[in-house]
Amino acid sequence: MRRVLVLLLWACVASAVTARGEDESCAPVDIAPGPAPTGARVRDYAPIFERCAREDESRLAIRRMSVDGMPLILTVDPQSLQTSLERASCWRCEETSDAAQAETRYLQALHPPQDPTRPPALVNAGLIHSDGDGAFVTGDLCPSRKPLDRSFFEKLAAQGPHTPVMLAVSGGWIARHGADFAWLRDKARSGALDIAWANHSYSHPYVRRLPDGRNYFLRPGVHVDREIFETEKLIIAEGETPSAFFRFPGLVADAALLEHVRSRHLIALGADSWLALGLRPRPGSIVLVHPNGNEPVGLKIFSRLIDAGAMPLPLRPINEAP
Repeated sequence: MRRVLVLLLWACVASAVTARGEDESCAPVDIAPGPAPTGARVRDYAPIFERCAREDESRLAIRRMSVDGMPLILTVDPQSLQTSLERASCWRCEETSDAAQAETRYLQALHPPQDPTRPPALVNAGLIHSDGDGAFVTGDLCPSRKPLDRSFFEKLAAQGPHTPVMLAVSGGWIARHGADFAWLRDKARSGALDIAWANHSYSHPYVRRLPDGRNYFLRPGVHVDREIFETEKLIIAEGETPSAFFRFPGLVADAALLEHVRSRHLIALGADSWLALGLRPRPGSIVLVHPNGNEPVGLKIFSRLIDAGAMPLPLRPINEAP
């Protein structure tokens, strides 16, 4: 009898260990940065749109890939807009459509109602303002030879733990600023900042003195999908998770480009308070600065606004903006 009880006890322990191991194996994936080239680590990258479920959870998957040989999906919570990298084997997925998900907050953010009397703007394409109090601080990291302005982020972190900031990062910036990117990751992992990583294209195409209508993504020959996906792959290979937001280079896009980005299930994001252009923030403003070393005047204005109590508070995470 005693032996039977011992065997039963061991069986229960083994069952608990197995269950705990299964739970851990299906937790959101944490990719460790590595020296191998992105193309060698992130393979078979493809846009999808699938409804995925497990137990009482439901997500929308927008990308499928293999990272270091592990099949993964990039998912979006349809209500909170939070993204996560998940093991594909942990979810039951089936193809869906924008129409089938039209009642979710995510799809309503992707396809906001349009005023028929106002055509889409060429400049400042996408969501530029939100409801409610506070402000949404966003920083663009366009390709730059200059170092990251770390003092800006220290100023942000001084506002309190987990201060939210959205960084629209270009692949070209990450490729040149590995140490700065790792420093930002450490700020996020320590809890000093809550960083959402938006896509700002890979090369950020731009030719000085060309008019907006023939510049940025509107230049002939720009491969939009490559600009989007190569940046996402690099963010993932560097140990972070792309958000559901995209900011056009120069904030410039036409109706066709807006539609293309939305077809890749990314929320286009502009700004109504580009500080270096003298656009002061008001409650609900999406604030834009460039902490890549190229636009120090905007960072100085930000610092003055914070010190003077003139920045609308609280500072809010970008997922609350749509």
